[in-house]
Amino acid sequence: MTTLATRSIPFVKMNGLGNDFAVVQAPVYAFAPSAEQVRAWASRETGVGFDQLIALSDDGSDAPLVRFWNSDGEAVGACGNGSRCVGWLLMEAANSNRARFHTEERVITAERAGERRVTVDMGAPRLRWDEIPLAEEMDTRGIELEVGPLGAPILHTPGCVSMGNPHVVFFTSDVSALAVDKIGPMIEHHPLFPEGVNVGFCEVRAPDLIRLRVWERGAGLTKACGTGACAALVAASRRGLSSRAATLVLDGGELEIAWNETDDHVLMTGAVEVEFTGVLS
Repeated sequence: MTTLATRSIPFVKMNGLGNDFAVVQAPVYAFAPSAEQVRAWASRETGVGFDQLIALSDDGSDAPLVRFWNSDGEAVGACGNGSRCVGWLLMEAANSNRARFHTEERVITAERAGERRVTVDMGAPRLRWDEIPLAEEMDTRGIELEVGPLGAPILHTPGCVSMGNPHVVFFTSDVSALAVDKIGPMIEHHPLFPEGVNVGFCEVRAPDLIRLRVWERGAGLTKACGTGACAALVAASRRGLSSRAATLVLDGGELEIAWNETDDHVLMTGAVEVEFTGVLS
């Protein structure tokens, strides 16, 4: 069997609003990089430099399998901006306006939404405490978690959503006033989240406009997080703070998120960009 040790793997470097990826096409069984390999490739000093590694593979099903690794080497179940990039690549390869692929747990469809703009159907959010998952049963509209002095927290009662990966969403009146780079890692590894968690900081400016910053599990402060934007819209809507469709303003740009009432699916629309190609050795 051909393995990583005996071949080089071509990649395409892409980004969605600055959230960047190295996308490879490789056999599903032969491509199983170690955490150390992923960290080496992800290094912005000595490697390619990316937030996530994405592998696109033919696993014998009727749609390609897509796998994701964060820059710390950990395999993760979903990546929204990465899914838009994969969707665009598949549509370009097939000269089509629609593409379909799957992760380990859900099928994802993508459609063209303009010049290098893609809409992906991220499926239905998971909202039960054991689907996030949490370490104990709680109402995921607002869980028992506080940041700051006892009795006078600066953040409290965040919502929780799984979009194929776990998210906790704090609401604030001024996201620019928060030390996201300090609060994020503290919450990411909180014992309430046995699998770790992506941490969103959400400022609802209008029912259809949300400012969002995200500390991404295994990657740190990111310019954009697609699943984080989906989770923030769902969490805000569940609390009655926003409508079911809104523009999410992230550090890297804007995403259009809509949570359909008919099928409960979350749709995400945004731009993709191709940066360069190369080889992972």
